[in-house]
Amino acid sequence: MEVEIIGVFIPIVATIGTFIMVIYLRKYANEERLAMIEKGMDPHVHTPKSNTSIPLRASLLLIGAGLGILMGYVLDSSFNMEEAGYFSMLFIFGGLGLGGSYIIEENKLKAGK
Repeated sequence: MEVEIIGVFIPIVATIGTFIMVIYLRKYANEERLAMIEKGMDPHVHTPKSNTSIPLRASLLLIGAGLGILMGYVLDSSFNMEEAGYFSMLFIFGGLGLGGSYIIEENKLKAGK
């Protein structure tokens, strides 16, 4: 099989697979709720609460990655470091973003107690 044909099929198969996965997840969640109702349980008691840590973590990681790419460009243009500057700054600032999200989450937990 040609490489170009495989390159076309990968996004198609990934999209179809994601769609089927979402359908089955919804189906099994619905079956679980129906089984809980049949046993006399309240299905709303066991629904997970909204978690704000995932969007916070993702946003700070992406902000850190963006700053890392920017600082990598500055290093590359100033000291001619090429790829090393981009990758090092990307990982450093991405890690700082994740560390910041951890500190914010810990402060939220301490304030909630």
